[in-house]
Amino acid sequence: MSTKRANEMGSEDITTKKFKSETPVAVPKTAIQENEVGITSYINKREGGFNGTIKSLYSDFQVNEIDLEGNVVHLLDEGIDVGKTKKERKFEKRSEERKELQGKTEEEVEEIKAQKKAEEENKPKYELSDEHRQELLTYITKEELAQVEELFTTGNNMETTTSFDDKSVRGKIHQLFRAAFQGKLETITSEQNTFKIAIAKRTSRGRQHPQESMHHIDENGVVNYGLGQFKNYLHFTVFKENRETMEVASTISKFLRIPHKSINYAGTKDRRGATCQKFSIHKGKVIRVNSLNKALKNTVLGGFTYEDTPLALGDLKGNEFTITIRDLAPLGGAELKTIVEDCFNSLKEKGFINYFGMQRFGSFSISTHALGIHILKEEWKQAAELILSEQDVVAPASIEARKIWAETQNPSLTLKHLPHYFSAETSILRVLEKEQLDDNEEYGKNSYFKSIMAIPKNLRMMYSHAYQSYVWNLVASKRIEMFGLDLQEGDLVLDDEVSKKVEDDDFEEDVAINKDVKVKALSKEDIESGKYSIYDVVLPTPGYKIEYPSNEKLVQVYVDTMAKDGLDPHKMGRRIKEFSLTGSYRNVMAKPENMSYELINYKDNNVPLVRTDLEVLRLKKEGQENVDRIIRVDDDADKTAVVLKMQLGVSSYATMALREFMKADTARWSENMVKSEEKTIL
Repeated sequence: MSTKRANEMGSEDITTKKFKSETPVAVPKTAIQENEVGITSYINKREGGFNGTIKSLYSDFQVNEIDLEGNVVHLLDEGIDVGKTKKERKFEKRSEERKELQGKTEEEVEEIKAQKKAEEENKPKYELSDEHRQELLTYITKEELAQVEELFTTGNNMETTTSFDDKSVRGKIHQLFRAAFQGKLETITSEQNTFKIAIAKRTSRGRQHPQESMHHIDENGVVNYGLGQFKNYLHFTVFKENRETMEVASTISKFLRIPHKSINYAGTKDRRGATCQKFSIHKGKVIRVNSLNKALKNTVLGGFTYEDTPLALGDLKGNEFTITIRDLAPLGGAELKTIVEDCFNSLKEKGFINYFGMQRFGSFSISTHALGIHILKEEWKQAAELILSEQDVVAPASIEARKIWAETQNPSLTLKHLPHYFSAETSILRVLEKEQLDDNEEYGKNSYFKSIMAIPKNLRMMYSHAYQSYVWNLVASKRIEMFGLDLQEGDLVLDDEVSKKVEDDDFEEDVAINKDVKVKALSKEDIESGKYSIYDVVLPTPGYKIEYPSNEKLVQVYVDTMAKDGLDPHKMGRRIKEFSLTGSYRNVMAKPENMSYELINYKDNNVPLVRTDLEVLRLKKEGQENVDRIIRVDDDADKTAVVLKMQLGVSSYATMALREFMKADTARWSENMVKSEEKTIL
């Protein structure tokens, strides 16, 4: 693609603004630290907190979604019991036959087979009970029923003279025919609301009425395994361990051979943990979705219901966390029990600064917000080179490929040594592989632009959003540093009732305030009225559709912070539309609800201390009642852990609540986790 053509494609979003210079690529050699992304302050006033380890096991980090009605989503069953499959029944039948023929002579075997064949041929083609006969005669005449029974001899078809205008009555009759004749008849409603009836053929699935084909009706007339009439959306609970929400959705889409857009969920959940949430599928047939329980890895589907509407991103109030922190060690001279109690009370009473957590900025040496700076400045080459660069802290599977790129700048050779799941790196290299070098043996700016735009949209948008988060964190820290938890004139609060919906770019899940929300700057009178508190105060992420605080000191923090990166908070429009950031509002402070904690002693870091939903369910199936979540061990154990339970809104990071609870740096958690991670988010 020529530069001219590229400009023509983006002409609607182009302005005449040009950035003065391109920033040299600086490659950090250590993992990202909290202070580098604006996370610097605590509300907890204790001199010291405590250290510990999180996510040693998946069961150490449990997340249960909270729906819009405030109900915590739990796994209450492992799907519907459909009985034995046809394949299993066939296998059992063959096993019984082999057992029966074992030790028989050839003559005896032939005699037994002939006898069974004769019995099968003489077996009645259907069994119409007196009860079913009487019920059928309440809808159709004796002559019509006789014609129906003759079908098993003639093999023809027939149509009732009786018509049925009531849709619910027609539904009952369809079910009745299936139950009365053991599914051996096929019934279709005509345009005149009469019934066309024929012997069902094994290959005639397509001949069934479209709506009727969505139902499963057993021999007792039970519809859809007790779920009732089919509706447009099948809702169900997804329990998963060590799997991303989008990964599970993608796998379901692949197995069911349905479009990914047919699958909906309210929010994404952490991969490294045991999580429980709701999904919905458009026109999902319960028997097909339920069958995935035999194929999905580390995932269980249950709690099926049919509903009239789908789930949408943002259809949740928050999440309930059950987090186990192991290997507790006090920071300071106080007793561990006292420190934990003090820290818990501080978190419960005052909450925490609602920072964007470290996972927002990546797990490796290069922060996603650093990439965002280059993208917002349209420095495509610098962004691409930074994504491909060698780093001290990076996913091990990409080390060799990064080294090859640094030494050769050969995209084809680099791709041979790069696992495909490094999607950003792979996207860039595949584009460069097809681009021509100039006279200086270098790629042109347009080649790098195309390579960045080849990165999946949600991933490339993450970089610029991470920069917004970085600025927000810095401003929030400064706000607390300057004014503490006291309200100030010019602080922003929401000016009306806002429905909590996520933004529509599939990434801003944790910014749960609408782009078009109205805010107001607090006046002296507002503050004195006592109507507002620090928990009502919001700060904007930089954007062209938001209002900045009228407090000049805070506005200057935005200006000074972004000036260091060559950017301006008042000029957030870009010629590439998707990088024109609108901005959004985020509460400065957050406070967990329904909190509790328990200190427990244990011996082995490889042994679970809290049962998951699946474990609790299976223990109850075995007959145990009142199953305790916490697994208590011997008192002589030499290690201490704390199990923290809390509920957070959708706009808060659990790791930031843990940071405040422990009064400890969270950066090392990211470093430790990357050792066992093979995927990169860069």
